[in-house]
Amino acid sequence: MIKILPPEEAKKIAAGEVIDRPLALVRELIDNALDSGADNIELAIEGGGISKLELIDNGCGMSKEDLSLCVKTHATSKIQSLNDLSHSTTLGFRGEALAAASAVARLEIVSSINGREAWLLETAPPEPGGEETEKIIITQTRRKRGTSVRVFGLFDTIPARKRFLKREASEALLCRQMFIEKALAFPGITFRFVQDRQLKLQYVPHTASSLEPPLQKRFGETILDINERTFLHTAETSGNGYSITIVFGGPELYRRDRKQQYIFTNKRRIYDYALIQAMEYGLAGFFPNDSHPLGAIFIEIDPALADFNIHPAKREVRFVNGGAIHNSITTALRNYVSKNTNNYSSSLAMEALLARQDDFIPLPMRNQNNIKSEKIEYTAEEKTSYDSQDWITNAETGQSIKLIGRAFDLFIIVEHRETLYLIDQHAAHESLLYRKFLSAPIAAQELLVPIPFTTSSNDQDDFLKEKKEQLAQLGIKLEYEDSGAWLIQALPANWKTSDSETVKEILALQKSGANLAERWAFTLACHCAIKDREYLDNTAALALAESVLALAAETGSIPRCPHGRPLWTELSRAELLKAVRR
Repeated sequence: MIKILPPEEAKKIAAGEVIDRPLALVRELIDNALDSGADNIELAIEGGGISKLELIDNGCGMSKEDLSLCVKTHATSKIQSLNDLSHSTTLGFRGEALAAASAVARLEIVSSINGREAWLLETAPPEPGGEETEKIIITQTRRKRGTSVRVFGLFDTIPARKRFLKREASEALLCRQMFIEKALAFPGITFRFVQDRQLKLQYVPHTASSLEPPLQKRFGETILDINERTFLHTAETSGNGYSITIVFGGPELYRRDRKQQYIFTNKRRIYDYALIQAMEYGLAGFFPNDSHPLGAIFIEIDPALADFNIHPAKREVRFVNGGAIHNSITTALRNYVSKNTNNYSSSLAMEALLARQDDFIPLPMRNQNNIKSEKIEYTAEEKTSYDSQDWITNAETGQSIKLIGRAFDLFIIVEHRETLYLIDQHAAHESLLYRKFLSAPIAAQELLVPIPFTTSSNDQDDFLKEKKEQLAQLGIKLEYEDSGAWLIQALPANWKTSDSETVKEILALQKSGANLAERWAFTLACHCAIKDREYLDNTAALALAESVLALAAETGSIPRCPHGRPLWTELSRAELLKAVRR
């Protein structure tokens, strides 16, 4: 039997399509604040945004009359008719956000146009089995110019929806990600994020007068570790009805996935695989195989050339001239690389790191972090050109080392003091890293998306709680939630292992006893060291050879890797002459 749903039930169901969790509130409310002309925005959440979520702005504010209408379905000041969609310049336009919020939570809005007269609107969703309409009360109050929206008890009256929410910590993380996403495209605006009454993030405005482009500066502070920001670049291009700014990382910042690739159109993040491909194509050959660049593409386009009304959350856009935009991105990146990186060979990442002024240390004391590999297939001609390196002389000792070549995709062959050395590149790099990790603090890198995991026993919980501070010193930052639920908030900067393997390695440290630091240094060195069949260019190969040969002076014998394997075998000139009977 077909029945007509009561209006309030229909409204709740429709609201659930717009507001399905706290992050949707964050998205919609920040959009409204930005559309209001605010240049100072603060988001505050408690209980993951489920118990309370507040968005405060200094925008244009609302009059008493507008305030009374803003919670009505499809109430908007941004469009008047369907035709307006073809030239809308606002982030929101459907007038659904506040109406949806009032249907699924208790809502308070305080707003003022001039800072002299302010009004407070309070709503409460209808109780199950109670009145069929929500309650709306408007009273006079005080507030500076702008608007504050407070949402309490999300889905309290709709238990069926509330039980599908994640844990509070997980919902808070999603809110934080959405907040960062919104801040990315608006570098000229102040953003603050407060979680459970603690200021977690604050971004100050950047202008075009600064030395660094504003979008590049905002991308760096929101996405990257402070030590990585120096390797960001900005390329610009334009076409018929559009302009594009591309912020991207150099080869030093490659990633194993595409999580840090963003596309914004008219300052709204969208998901468009073709444009992600354009970034990848434009930077092809600039990064190691099996890796991806990071960055953001900011497209400003005439609204008449883009349709944002094809997705409920406006995550997709249909372009009139999508092919031209794709080509512009690819061409701009290729031209930038060609113009600005003439010093790089096909092993760009390695040489760029070795050239870093802040990391350069005179031979043979180079920082082992400078040794980096690339999985690149080289032609015979390319290998011949790479292998033509002459002798290099150590300015402290006066001793010379010459790269002879490579063998079996594993050994680096060098000549030094009338002896040939066949150096195991993995064991050598692993040994250097192991020593480094034991002798200096291990730098941690905050994860944009923390890794959740659950322990299987109280013993594991007790171990992690007891060693939490020590693990933090080793680059592993953990946060306990409840009932065996943990979050990995940060990992060592060079860690590139899968989430499941990461959790496994951390829990395995429980068996290390008093040797926890040594065990982690061993694990980290093994994972970060170059592998068999990874081709090192001459500069990297010589740096590695020189560093490990210097270890012999310390030990008086051939040093060994943490597994106990010798780092090289050697053959002297005398032995070679004897072998051929000379």
